[in-house]
Amino acid sequence: MLTRARDEDVPCKILGRGANVLVSDDGFDGVVVRLDAPAFRRMEFRDHHVEVGAGTDLTALTRICVRRGLAGLEAMAGIPATVGGAVRMNAGGRGGEFSDVVRSVRVMAADGAVEEWPRARCGFGYRHSRLDSCIVLSAALELRGDDPQRVRARFESFLSEKQRTQPLAEHSAGCVFKNPPGQSAGALIDRAGLKGAACGQAVVSHRHANFIVADRAATASDVLGLIDIVREGVRRAFDVELQLEIDVWHPLGEGSLV
Repeated sequence: MLTRARDEDVPCKILGRGANVLVSDDGFDGVVVRLDAPAFRRMEFRDHHVEVGAGTDLTALTRICVRRGLAGLEAMAGIPATVGGAVRMNAGGRGGEFSDVVRSVRVMAADGAVEEWPRARCGFGYRHSRLDSCIVLSAALELRGDDPQRVRARFESFLSEKQRTQPLAEHSAGCVFKNPPGQSAGALIDRAGLKGAACGQAVVSHRHANFIVADRAATASDVLGLIDIVREGVRRAFDVELQLEIDVWHPLGEGSLV
C-alpha cells in the first residue's frame, strides 16, 4: 500500500493515539496508517533491555516496566502516545525525554527500505528527531534495574503532578507550543493574560496555559484561530515567537511521508 501511495504521489501519515495531532476541518487528502497489528504491539524483555513495537501504548509499556523494576520511563507518566509517536517527537517533560532510553530505532524509509538507526543517527532534540521522513517500526530501549517500589513511587509522583497541573480529563491535543529556550510557553501565555482566552468553542486552559481545551462542538478552525490569538499576544507582550508542538494535518498533506 505504501509503495503504491508513493508511486502515485499520494501523501501518507502515520497515526498513533493522535494526542498531538490536529486535523483540519477540511480533512487530510491522503493515506492514514495505524500500526495496530500484533507485530507492532509486541514487547520483548531481555534483562534491562526491551524491544518494543511502534504501535505499543506508551502508558502500558511504562506500567509494565514499573512492575518489573525497570527504571527510565517514569517521566512518560500521563503521556497518551504510542511508542512510535514518542520516538518521532521525542516525547517527555521535566523528568526526561524518551530518547534518554533509546539504543536504536528500526525504520522504514519512503522507498520501502528497512534500516536500523543507532541513537546518534536519529538526531534527537527537544520535541524533535530526524525521523519525520521515516516510519518508525520499533525501538530498542535500555533501561536500569531498580527497586520496583522506588520506580513506582517516581512514576506516581510524575503522574500526580501532571494530574494536578494539566487538564488531562478534558479534550485537548496536549501542549500546543514548544517551550522557547530557557522559558516556559505556558508561563508566557499566562503572563500575557491569555488564560481563558477563547475562539469559538476552544479555550486556553485555566489549569495550564499551554493547553487548548475544546468541547465537542469545537472545530479545528476554532483551535487554529485561538493559536493565532495566543501567538500574537505573546509576540506583542514579550517579542517571542511561539513554535507549534502539535502536528497540524492539512488537506494537501504538507509534511507527509510521500
